[in-house]
Amino acid sequence: MLLGLLAILFLYFLFYFVRDLIAHRHDLGYGSWPVNLGIGFIVDFFDVFGIGSFATSTMLLNVTKQLKHDKHLPGILNVAFTIPVMMEAYIFIKNVEVEPITLFSLIFAAIIGAAIGGRLVPKLPERKVQTYLGLALLVTAVLMIGKQTGFIDFLGSGNTAVGLEGGKLIIAIVLNFIFGALMTLGCGLYAPCMVMVFMLGMNPIVAFPVMMGSAAALMPVAAKEFIMAGDYARKISLAFTISGIAGVLVAANLIVNMDLKLLTWVIIVVVIYTGITYIRKGLKNKGDIPKAGQEA
Repeated sequence: MLLGLLAILFLYFLFYFVRDLIAHRHDLGYGSWPVNLGIGFIVDFFDVFGIGSFATSTMLLNVTKQLKHDKHLPGILNVAFTIPVMMEAYIFIKNVEVEPITLFSLIFAAIIGAAIGGRLVPKLPERKVQTYLGLALLVTAVLMIGKQTGFIDFLGSGNTAVGLEGGKLIIAIVLNFIFGALMTLGCGLYAPCMVMVFMLGMNPIVAFPVMMGSAAALMPVAAKEFIMAGDYARKISLAFTISGIAGVLVAANLIVNMDLKLLTWVIIVVVIYTGITYIRKGLKNKGDIPKAGQEA
């Protein structure tokens, strides 16, 4: 059912994207093909590992001076990464064993959280939320390191479960609902979801189909609005999409075949990186990424 839903959303997005590209095939707009193909591969490769593609692509677009109109950034971020993220979701859902009820529950909790959060969460003090979440992630990373090195034995419960039930499932649903809501403040779902999966004793790789599936269900609808408004850079978005597909395939193959202990260390690095990023964003007077382009 979930793959069927993603297939419908994929076709829904593809219809509008391809139709718009064909209509403007003689003038796709500004941007360098080689530069943006390179950026797309890099950011989507690391997105698979949970780094996130929005912040990194924003930084690289600015460094390479590819972005001529700031108003196009939210559209680029949503349109360009929809297909790569949907590929990530398909690959991990197909190749990673997850108990169906757990997978469905967590993904739909994030979707509902994002829908409700779009109305309620923006009223919260954005910078404080980002700073506190960043600090929480850094503290959690320390605990995860303690578990990995044997200093803390009560965390993770072996980290072999592929599903949850009872109280743990309820906790996970509530937390993923909150993570989905916080996406409207620019707080990505990836790192918090990784932490939650680890702390509840599940196999760390279970986080990947959950977080990718959540993002894949959210992005097509948002991207379609930017396409209909023509408020995105077509050449950059197309370049990101094409090379991003290759980046996803390479990175997903590495993760699926990665040793469990090594994968956990990768997740710890991602959590630390994300925690520091949130704290830096929270301490700034203004966010670096426009609110219209929320990162998964």
